[in-house]
Amino acid sequence: MTASEKPVGTGGLSRRQALTATGIALGSTLLPLAPRRARAADRAQITFASANFYGRETIAQVVDTYNQSQSKVQVTFVQLPPPSSSTEVHQALVQQLARRNGTPDVFTQDVIWIAEFASAGWALPLDQYFGPGVRAAYFPGLIQACTFRGKLTALPWHVDSGMLYYRTDLLQQAGAQVPTTWADLTATAQKIQASGGAKFGYLWQGKQAEVLVCNLVEVIASAGGGILAPDGRTVLIAEPPAVEGVQFMYDTINKSKISPQDVLSWDEEPSRGPFTSGESVFLRNWSYVYKIAQDKTESSVAGKVGVAPLPHFPGGKSAACLGGYQYGVNAHTQNRDAAIDFITWMSSPATQLHFATGLGLAPTRPAVFEEAQLIQQQPFMHTLKDVFVGATPRPVTPNYPQVTLVLQSAVSRALVSGDVQTELNRAKDRIATIVSS
Repeated sequence: MTASEKPVGTGGLSRRQALTATGIALGSTLLPLAPRRARAADRAQITFASANFYGRETIAQVVDTYNQSQSKVQVTFVQLPPPSSSTEVHQALVQQLARRNGTPDVFTQDVIWIAEFASAGWALPLDQYFGPGVRAAYFPGLIQACTFRGKLTALPWHVDSGMLYYRTDLLQQAGAQVPTTWADLTATAQKIQASGGAKFGYLWQGKQAEVLVCNLVEVIASAGGGILAPDGRTVLIAEPPAVEGVQFMYDTINKSKISPQDVLSWDEEPSRGPFTSGESVFLRNWSYVYKIAQDKTESSVAGKVGVAPLPHFPGGKSAACLGGYQYGVNAHTQNRDAAIDFITWMSSPATQLHFATGLGLAPTRPAVFEEAQLIQQQPFMHTLKDVFVGATPRPVTPNYPQVTLVLQSAVSRALVSGDVQTELNRAKDRIATIVSS
């Protein structure tokens, strides 16, 4: 996921959850209820590097639960920067994996890096460990996203996508419906702003970072366009749907004025804050916001927030950028069996349910969406199941790190200058050179 997740403290999995997760883990052996204790030195030692999603203690606690649930493998957690610093996370993983020394043994990767890491020979193909029957337990789109050139090179962890948050009370007072088109959103936001109901109409993330590309993918796809064609070489970024999408982003600030100039420097959390403090009608963000928005200790609009698919342009359809981090195994690990056992447990139904109910991370298994506990504690997640699984991917190419930097730079300039077509033409030429190399 390319979302910036707010740190949220949480306890580790319960003993029942831990044992259930291990017992039903794919390809794993059911462990006894009271696993024998073993010294760490007697276990297979592996390292697990992950972006710091919710604070060090959270992922570390889950890892510790795994360590306590069995006696064969000892996992050491290596904390990387948060997803909001995705460039730094990517650089850290590239530097370590490029050494080809087997460290870290297991890592989490943004879905956009899977093709790159697989192409470089850094990610272990997983097909022999997770056969067709196992893969069928996940959403097909996520398995496809974890597959490069016909080989499964990542195991799904969680899925995320952009979505529209809105103030239910303000829409009701204005006699307005939840918008399905960008024109509807603009009109409703302006109406409520003019009445003094909210300071801002629509908040999003325009910082020159990966999250800007996520917003870009959504508006372009909602106009029926794309950035790259499925062949990975035909560049579409300067076509009319892309121009329409970027022009809309510019207009929210400079024409309709439903968005403040500040969005150009905001990623997820700076844009979330004003919404949950009651200053905005609409917000584009990721799934993690829902839990915060409904928490009275952190939100002044708890109980007054709804979630819906993002709007679209006339003739288009709602599009949500596919996000989420997935598990990878280092192709050069010296402890392959231990690494496989660990990611099997981490991706198991019970562990996914824990992440979903406690941290708002949407599962990659359809069955988990139907769990009564998830429906009760995260009803919005169950309701928006189709939004998660039908999300739109960012360009799939081993050269994505270069492509995204071009997009970030060009779109940032367009959002400042307003010369959208010129900037997108320049981006098209540069991207065409990158993907043809």
